[in-house]
Amino acid sequence: MNTTNPADNLQQLLKQGFSELSRGNTEAAGKCCQQVLQIQPDLVPGHFLVGLIALEAKDRRTAFSAFQSVVKLDKDHAAAWAQLAKLYMSEGQVNMADAALRETRRIRPTDPIVLDLIGTTLSLMGEHGVAQVFYTQANAAQPSYPPFMQNLASNLVFHGESEKADKVFDDIIRLQPNSPQAHWGLASSRKAKDTAHIEQMQQLLDKGHNTERAKAFYLYAIGKECEDQQLWSEAFEAFSAGAAARRSTVEFDEDTEIAMFDYLAENFTEQWLDESTGGNPDASPIFVLGQPRTGTTLIERIITAHSQVHSAGELQQLGLALRRLGNYNDPKRFSPQLFEAAKALDPAKIATLYLQTSAKMRGTTPRFVDKLPQNYLMIPIILKSLPNAKIVHLTRGPMDACFSSFKQLFADAYLHSYDQQEMARHHARYRKLMQTWRQRFPGRFFDISYEDTARDLEPNARALLSHLGLPWEDACLDFHQQDSAVSTASAAQVREPAHTRSIGRWLQYEKQLQPMAGELQAQGIKLS
Repeated sequence: MNTTNPADNLQQLLKQGFSELSRGNTEAAGKCCQQVLQIQPDLVPGHFLVGLIALEAKDRRTAFSAFQSVVKLDKDHAAAWAQLAKLYMSEGQVNMADAALRETRRIRPTDPIVLDLIGTTLSLMGEHGVAQVFYTQANAAQPSYPPFMQNLASNLVFHGESEKADKVFDDIIRLQPNSPQAHWGLASSRKAKDTAHIEQMQQLLDKGHNTERAKAFYLYAIGKECEDQQLWSEAFEAFSAGAAARRSTVEFDEDTEIAMFDYLAENFTEQWLDESTGGNPDASPIFVLGQPRTGTTLIERIITAHSQVHSAGELQQLGLALRRLGNYNDPKRFSPQLFEAAKALDPAKIATLYLQTSAKMRGTTPRFVDKLPQNYLMIPIILKSLPNAKIVHLTRGPMDACFSSFKQLFADAYLHSYDQQEMARHHARYRKLMQTWRQRFPGRFFDISYEDTARDLEPNARALLSHLGLPWEDACLDFHQQDSAVSTASAAQVREPAHTRSIGRWLQYEKQLQPMAGELQAQGIKLS
């Protein structure tokens, strides 16, 4: 006689399924799920396990369906709501992510996994201050767990708290020596004094048990520290290998980018700007924009050293406002369709939502700086929705600008930067678009040269503040003495005065950068 309790059998199958998943055996975990749901189709943990298996298998459609089934069966399942919030946000469905996040936070979860997931979703939304609260809670609930520690450390870096971040990175490496992102974080935040860390990372890399993404972290870190030691050929070899590894993990849709640049130039005209402006008269925003790694942080620090200006960091809120108001759900961050939807939106509503959603980051001063480089795409929208805002555009020599991006490992932006020729073609499109904006909207934004400012700070800083309508303050020359947060890949460098060490840096690699130089010249761009 079979006396097995069906409930015990279900629990045993679930336990086995979660165990198989933890070992990365998705096929065996999936078979356990099938058996569980055949026995009890409405079993919540069974559907949740399906979602986790689908995430591991990168089957986003099944993951969505599974977590949606969970919350239909149990509206108070915080973990499923948190997974949905992150999935929606990563798919660009901001309004759905907002709704799922509200449900998650309504439940007031204490599970560290859920707290960490909420932090991740908030980070994707640009809510880094609130995200830090959840990351801190997750680490308090489950101390010494490297994935939670890594998210907290990355958040601390974003807020310019590099010493605290370095301590967390060190702790991660002590607990788990093969932690590529932690090693990269350490290399990025401080100047290497010797080659000891390079040798340690090379040994870990040579063991050969890393994914392409993990290899990229190690290689970019090695490249950065080789540059610190002026080991130029070794640095380029690492940067180039790191870029190739990272490029193999991402899809850069160049055709869509070309179509987007063409759409912007064709549709955002003087006539469009002049039609029923009706924007928000708020004059507090100062947009510092351009290409990444071109000196935007230097200019931001000069401006925010002024007593009337606060640094809000690199805000995602303008782009998210377009998505929310246009109900735009494509996962691509920028596309022709996004700007087509934006073109039809009420400019006052765009501005008001942008100001509302950035309120927590704007501080209490009369003015604030939004330093998201990619806002150069948004210049016409800024002019129409926030006509009294100020716009500052950084210019930099094309080879230094392109190489500076090529040697930087970004999160999930600037996917063109991991191939020399793709980087050059993107740069050419950017320069052409900026020239279009100059001709179309003369005097509406201020060009400032990184090289001129680094070489001769005071006259350039004075011209900058004059354009912004700010009275001169000597503190703007001592910007490096600020103790405020620095959310940038240049965080380790902005604590020192303006310098010229980065000007012409690409010449150390002139031979290796011929594909980039040749492509720029083919696009009609002079190298100097």
